[in-house]
Amino acid sequence: MKPKAAKRGAARLLRRGVAGILALAGVGMAAVAAGLPPLPEQAAAYLLEQQTQADAPGGQALSFWQRILLADSALLAQAAAGHADSGTAEETTPPEEIGETPNLSPITPDKVEERTLSGSGTEYVNAQGISLFNRTEKTVDLAAIAQAGSSLHFQPAEAGPQILILHTHSTEAYAQDSAAPYQESGTARTTDPSYNIIKVGEEITRIFEEMGLSVIHDTNLYDYPDYNGAYERSKAAAAQYLAQYPTIQMVLDVHRDALVGADGTVYKPVLQIDGVKTAQVMLLVGSDDAGAVFPDWTEHMALAMELQQQMNSLWPGLARPITLRTARFNQQMTKGSLLVEVGSHGNTLDEALAGARLFARSAAKVLLTRVG
Repeated sequence: MKPKAAKRGAARLLRRGVAGILALAGVGMAAVAAGLPPLPEQAAAYLLEQQTQADAPGGQALSFWQRILLADSALLAQAAAGHADSGTAEETTPPEEIGETPNLSPITPDKVEERTLSGSGTEYVNAQGISLFNRTEKTVDLAAIAQAGSSLHFQPAEAGPQILILHTHSTEAYAQDSAAPYQESGTARTTDPSYNIIKVGEEITRIFEEMGLSVIHDTNLYDYPDYNGAYERSKAAAAQYLAQYPTIQMVLDVHRDALVGADGTVYKPVLQIDGVKTAQVMLLVGSDDAGAVFPDWTEHMALAMELQQQMNSLWPGLARPITLRTARFNQQMTKGSLLVEVGSHGNTLDEALAGARLFARSAAKVLLTRVG
C-alpha cells in the first residue's frame, strides 16, 4: 500500500468509527498505521471471539494484524487475560460498569465501601419492573422481549440432569476473613474449593436439588494454572456434558464480580435481608453485538428478566440490574445459559453464600414451572 493511500484509508477508518470497521472488515494495516487509541469494547469483544474460534479445533488462525492489535491494545490485553468485563474505571463511572481484571490490588478495610446497587442512574433501562445496564449498541425493548419470552423447557428430573453449574473463573474468591483465612493464589483468588466460587456453586446446587431440580455441579478449575483460555476450556467441558446428558437445558456459569473505583475503592454490593448481610446477585446476558452468531439471545434476556423479577419480588434489592454484553460468554450452547455474578471480591464468603441461597430459592421457583 502506498503512503498516500494508507493515510486516506486511516482517515476513512477514523471517520466511520473504529468499532464498526473492525467488526465488519477485520483489522487492516491502516488501522495500525494510524496509531489508533485503545479499541472500544465492541471491537475488543469481536477480536476475542475470533481468538476463541481460532483456538478451537480446526479453527482459522488470526491474521497478522489481528494478532498485532490483540497484543498492542491495552483494553484487549486486559480482556484477553480471561474476563470480558475488563475495563478502566473513570471517577464518574458507576460501580456496576467496572469489570474484573485477573490481577487485583490487595484489599484493605479502609478502601471497602458497602452499597446496595440499583438501576436508578441514566445508564440504565427500566421497564416492566426490570432494570438493565445495556453495554451494547443495541436498542433493547424490554416489553417486547418479555412478551416473546423464553422457550426453555425441562424434562422431569427422573429423565436426567436438567442443569449444569460450572465456573469458568473457578479460583475467584472473596475478601479474606480473619476467622477463616485461606491460602491465596492471587488477590481474592484461591484454588481451595472450600473458599472460592465453587463453594457458592455447591450451595446453589444444594438448594436446587432440595427443591426438586436435577443438577450436575462441575468443580474443575478452568482458570488455573493458566487464566488465559478459561472460556475455551469451560466451553469444551460444557459441550462434553451436553453430549453425555442431552436432558441438560441450562448452563449456569457462576462467578463473583470485582468492582473497583478509579480511586481504588472496592465496592461490595450488599443489603440486609432478615438481619443477615447478603451479597447482591447479578445476571449477565451475552449477545451477538460483537459479530458472533447468537440469534436467540433475547430468549436468554427474557429468562434473566423472569429471574430478576422473582428475586426482587421475594427479597427486594437482592438482584442487581441485569447486564447485557457484546460477547456470548458461551451462552449460545443452550436455551437457558446465563452468567451469574454472586457478590464481588469485597464481599465475604458468608455474604456470598447468603445471596446464593436466596438466588437459588427464587430461581428454582421459576425453573420448576418449566418442567413437564
